[in-house]
Amino acid sequence: MNRGHNSHERGVLSSRMHWKLFADLAEIAGDNEITVEVGRTEPTIEDALAALVDVSPRLESRIYTDDGDLESHLTLLRNGEAVDDRGLATPIEPGDELALFPPVSGG
Repeated sequence: MNRGHNSHERGVLSSRMHWKLFADLAEIAGDNEITVEVGRTEPTIEDALAALVDVSPRLESRIYTDDGDLESHLTLLRNGEAVDDRGLATPIEPGDELALFPPVSGG
């Protein structure tokens, strides 16, 4: 399943978005902070996730279920506020802080 999109579409402006990744997500991506180009004039959180997977394809199986939904155990934040699978259509703007992390366990 490839949920990505072509961010180089002719005539489409791109926006830079910054992701913060935690725990094994950062390990899989090879970095805990990744900047992506979102090739849409009115980008959404879903577009930013697709751009993240375009940059780091190994994250796809960790972020999405086999049905293409966001894994329920992951926490996705936009500007410090939780976003669930239903909020993926939420518009985003350059400068928004996006973060993705798995459950945290303590001991």
